[in-house]
Amino acid sequence: MKIPVVLFPNNITGICGYADAIWFMSLLNSSDPYYIFGAHILGAPLVRKLKLEPIPLGYVIVGEGGAAGVMGRAFPIPFDKPELAAAHALAAEYLGMHFVYLEGGSGVKKTVPLEMIRMVRNSINIPVIVGGGIKSGGQVEQIVKAGANIVVTGNITEAGNAKRMLAEIIAGARVK
Repeated sequence: MKIPVVLFPNNITGICGYADAIWFMSLLNSSDPYYIFGAHILGAPLVRKLKLEPIPLGYVIVGEGGAAGVMGRAFPIPFDKPELAAAHALAAEYLGMHFVYLEGGSGVKKTVPLEMIRMVRNSINIPVIVGGGIKSGGQVEQIVKAGANIVVTGNITEAGNAKRMLAEIIAGARVK
């Protein structure tokens, strides 16, 4: 069985031909046009040349935002403003994006609030991705129950007990 590889680039230098697809992300709450659409203009010819499948994704930084918020010059959506996250997500859907990613930031202390995930899920008809600060299977289970279709956990792979943590995360994603 071939597992597809999807690139999650931070800019044009993250594009390569050793993948099947690429998240064609627009950081919707950035103050910098480069992260909203500029990188796409630069990268589009290379994506076509390499025959990568572009997957349009509305990227929304929330809460602390972590390094992604700083590097992307984002105005993170405050945790207590889920209606703003829902409005961003709805705009992403109306712009033709196929996914919305609510990003709390890599390694942050708090995850995206469950109420925010629920409000976004109930506002749109495209899949919701949630990431940032997720460290346990219990958190994954709550996030999935709140409406996330995909959960991103990156930092656990850097821990010494990554195999056990990954098994716990996967078990948490198997919500009935």
